[in-house]
Amino acid sequence: MKIGVLSDTHVNGLKDLPPSVVRTLEKADLIVHLGDFDSPQLLGELRELGDFIGVAGNHDGPELRNLVRDREILEIKGKRLGLIHGHGCVLPLGFQYGLLNQFKDDNVDAVLYGHTHIIKNYTAENVLFFNPGSAAGRFPAFWKSFGMLEVNGNITAEIHHVVEKDRAMLPRYALSGMEWFASRRFIFHRMLP
Repeated sequence: MKIGVLSDTHVNGLKDLPPSVVRTLEKADLIVHLGDFDSPQLLGELRELGDFIGVAGNHDGPELRNLVRDREILEIKGKRLGLIHGHGCVLPLGFQYGLLNQFKDDNVDAVLYGHTHIIKNYTAENVLFFNPGSAAGRFPAFWKSFGMLEVNGNITAEIHHVVEKDRAMLPRYALSGMEWFASRRFIFHRMLP
């Protein structure tokens, strides 16, 4: 089963997303959105596009929160996928621990999350942690991106960067410097006041 994974779109509708993302989602067996839709219209359009499940993010208002839950568990071909936006998972012991704690009694094989806008695709403690970034390239994303999962007894996860012309909405002069930092795999921390 092929699953298209979006998060942190922060747009009004599909027309505001890169066309290449929409074309790929149309071919998926299931579309997952991990929160921060920002618009009930986008939620409705994703449901019309194909089989869909989503969770609410911290930017999603009461209308959206009445339409989707804060977390979901999908069981596909013997694998359990935990879906959550991820806000509120950071403190006090770190993001990975916070995410796992949300699904501590659910025996998940993967945690799909958003919130940070930063792509992640790694395995720890026998659990896949997967963040597709921001399909609309909202800061602090370096690129517009989305994810594809394939679940067939195993889970294969890939991050898809959107083509050059659909880059994140940063000033052109800022991209070269940010790419330099990104290429060196620095870990960025957001300092709280």
